[in-house]
Amino acid sequence: MKKVWQVVIVDIHPTSMLGTKLILEEQQDLTVRGMTSTGTEGLELVRVHKPDLILMDYRLPEGQADQYIAQIKGLSNDTHIIILTDEDNVKLFRYLMSLGASGMLSKQASPSQLIHLISGLREGYVSIPMSWLNSEDWGQPADSQAEKGFIELTETETFIMERIVQGVTYDKIASEINVSRRSIDNYLRKIYVKLEVSSRAQAIERYALHARQSKTVS
Repeated sequence: MKKVWQVVIVDIHPTSMLGTKLILEEQQDLTVRGMTSTGTEGLELVRVHKPDLILMDYRLPEGQADQYIAQIKGLSNDTHIIILTDEDNVKLFRYLMSLGASGMLSKQASPSQLIHLISGLREGYVSIPMSWLNSEDWGQPADSQAEKGFIELTETETFIMERIVQGVTYDKIASEINVSRRSIDNYLRKIYVKLEVSSRAQAIERYALHARQSKTVS
């Protein structure tokens, strides 16, 4: 008999969240241990239950779900994370996977597609739409910086990026290194130039991918 997977759902739409719960619990090997509409409460549910799976809305009241992925893995490294999104976007999928997610699913997906994705994770496989294989983005290198070698960040810049990836607020980071909030903005401008990006999300994607590649090489 299959192990019963414990599931946490984080969704800003209560009706959708309840519908997902009913779909999951029609399966004998899935049980929902908690539901919430905020990322902060989702982290607490992960801390308490150490679920096998968390289904998380990409857009949450506190911001996008990417800021929580590293924190979830830190609390429960074996937890699979599936991000629910309105976007059918290969680049977003690859970005989320680089941060540690286990999959991405359209909110318009059918119940059978959701169950198929979860079943694949049980067997160690990730499911993707076949249409993505024909996308121009699918064949592009995951990150052009991989061909350019090491990204030269100072010790302070590296610390700031690590804390941002972990989801720590800019004000908190400023207090940790004893500088002003404006100084953090100045650091970020320099970091963006070095990483050749123009937004926080792009910086996280590029830095997380670089960190993962560095661990592989070492």
